[in-house]
Amino acid sequence: MAKLEAKLGMIVDSVGNFFSGKDSLPYCDPDIVAGCEREVAAASADLINECLLRLSWALVHSKQPPDVHRGIAMLEGSLPATKDPLQQREKLYLLAVGYYRSGDYSRSRDLVDRCLLIAPDWRQALTLKKSIEDRIKKDGVIGLGIAATAVGAVGLLAGGIAAAVSRKK
Repeated sequence: MAKLEAKLGMIVDSVGNFFSGKDSLPYCDPDIVAGCEREVAAASADLINECLLRLSWALVHSKQPPDVHRGIAMLEGSLPATKDPLQQREKLYLLAVGYYRSGDYSRSRDLVDRCLLIAPDWRQALTLKKSIEDRIKKDGVIGLGIAATAVGAVGLLAGGIAAAVSRKK
């Protein structure tokens, strides 16, 4: 029992770090994923959807890429049959988290935008959108830096070759 409370405390701290800006997104421990898997296996028919949603949450918040991909697949498979707008919002948000974690920031941004169409003032989604946009900007600046360095190196190499050729003449 104390171990479960400690794990839940880590999740609460992780969520707190997410909103304070210390961490980009909360992470889920492998023990929590395993516990959610056991919960799904033992769930009755009337609780299975709730348990599957908790498992999806745990998977997309995992540090393990295979878990994240499995969570994305689960959510994508269940989303078309989801009619309730609040459940749809939750699944879109979790999909956005999964794609963010897998590095597909464009897809993540599209999903969080769809989520915000349902709930425009949802703070979690707005915070995720800012994280996505910050990451896209950061990656863009890094990409520009790499490109500028490569162009500079090519220019330097071309200049060196031109100088060597002119010396030989």
